[in-house]
Amino acid sequence: MDRRFLTVLGVSLVFALVVASIFYQITARAGGPKKTESQPTETKDVVVAARPLAVGVTIKPADLRIDKIVPAAFPKGAFSKMEEVVDRSVISNILVDEPILDPRLAPRGSGVGLAPIIPPGMRAVSIRVNDVSGVAGFVLPGMRVDVLVTGRPVALNDTVTTTCLQNMMILSAGTAMQPDAKGGAIPAPTVTLLADPSQAEVLTLANGEGRIQLVLRNGSDQTVVKTPGKELSELYGFHKSRPEASAPRPRKPAPPVAAVPPPPPPPDQIVVIRGTQRSVEVVNTGQPAGAAGK
Repeated sequence: MDRRFLTVLGVSLVFALVVASIFYQITARAGGPKKTESQPTETKDVVVAARPLAVGVTIKPADLRIDKIVPAAFPKGAFSKMEEVVDRSVISNILVDEPILDPRLAPRGSGVGLAPIIPPGMRAVSIRVNDVSGVAGFVLPGMRVDVLVTGRPVALNDTVTTTCLQNMMILSAGTAMQPDAKGGAIPAPTVTLLADPSQAEVLTLANGEGRIQLVLRNGSDQTVVKTPGKELSELYGFHKSRPEASAPRPRKPAPPVAAVPPPPPPPDQIVVIRGTQRSVEVVNTGQPAGAAGK
């Protein structure tokens, strides 16, 4: 074998060993600080949902789980102890493994079921509906509807349909406050609407004195439209039986009352006694004003 070839081969091997040694030292130095930095970090307990929690659910210990989280990622309004969450009602849907936040829970002692999700100053009013009046019998909590009432007012001899309330939110359908498991609608004989006290009176009166029909509307449509209502006679091409409202006629001023003159002052009188006779004489006329008596 050529001595020159062996020399080149030996030099190449030495050069390769030197390069490998340098590369190993560089990688060892680069990996050294990482080993020193991998130290246990501080964590904090956070209460999360062990299963999906729907609106109206009262939280129990089996619904919760404790997870570890770094303090910097601890959500605002979260809890570290289960005792702070148990027996409180859910007012906004909570997903599985989601931290339990205070704004999504009703205050402790505010009740269970539907009561905690009613805002202060509002009321929950339930009305009975059928397959037709309840928008084909299928409604979803959270939908917006208008309420139409059909009846016969006392002042008219015709049946009238009018929109008595608009943009009313459905709190629950029957006893359900959430859609079904597939997200479908719920057939229910009763629907509970969110109303203020005045609207609650209108709903109660309409439910008792007329026939109610719910009209579904787009949830983003907040427009309130004023409608005059429709009479039964208008469906057949007749005119309204209700007279058009006219401006009130001005009242005529009452005639002045003539002043009554005051009565004249009584005349001056003198009582004259002559023996057993007694008489009264008027000074102005000089004639007696009354008979004398014993």
